[in-house]
Amino acid sequence: MTLRELSGAYRAAAQPIRVRLRELRIEMKRERDPERMFWLKRRTAVLTEMLRQMNELAELTEHYYERGYYRNEKYRL
Repeated sequence: MTLRELSGAYRAAAQPIRVRLRELRIEMKRERDPERMFWLKRRTAVLTEMLRQMNELAELTEHYYERGYYRNEKYRL
């Protein structure tokens, strides 16, 4: 598998997370129970972080070998 193919895999894996985040946000708008709301917010925060990292890694692996591409310092050695 090449890095460009890996990038596509990251993007494909991110799609179900996007869908689930949309569902959770809709559910949060309807929720009235404070405890349930707490857990919905917590789950949303975790999934948002996962999605952000997947997007960053997809971008990095897609352009890894391009000259002049600015790489996120977080993913450099």
